Amino acid sequence: MLMTEPTVAVKEHPILITLQDTISGNGFLARITLSGRTLMRLEDDDKWWMYGVRPAAIAESGGTIDEAFLRFRQAHTEVLFDIAQESKNFNEFRTEVERFFNEGDADEKAWEDALKAVRDGHTAPPEPFSNLPRQSPDSRPVRIEVERLDGKVKPFAASDNVADTYSVADKQAA
Repeated sequence: MLMTEPTVAVKEHPILITLQDTISGNGFLARITLSGRTLMRLEDDDKWWMYGVRPAAIAESGGTIDEAFLRFRQAHTEVLFDIAQESKNFNEFRTEVERFFNEGDADEKAWEDALKAVRDGHTAPPEPFSNLPRQSPDSRPVRIEVERLDGKVKPFAASDNVADTYSVADKQAA
């Protein structure tokens, strides 16, 4: 008789996010594109909470994982608006956005632990995650790009657009 290891219910779900914003600042127009990490948890209040890992200083909740993501996304945009308001110029804005994105967080270890649980294959993701795309974090490293758009010599192109997405971190790429 073949013995299989028991499946464990996961409380913390490692999520990969991609966000892109165009922000007007004091004398500049900037595009911010990030590939980041969050943890999604169903908390005792029966709400899904999305906790930022990269960027770390944001947490938002919703009745569904989609609602939590949309609120997280909105909070991120508001942080960028605040940074733009307080920045005297593009260089100051870029420095502050990069600092905000790169601030460490205790949830980084929790994210790695959740990813390990997924990779070990002893996890049972709840129903809301079954329809989300799966992606290896190895194929999407954490990064942020802050680009000045005003005075750009290269013409704008539709291919510059990046859709906001979130996906469940999955096993390593084959």
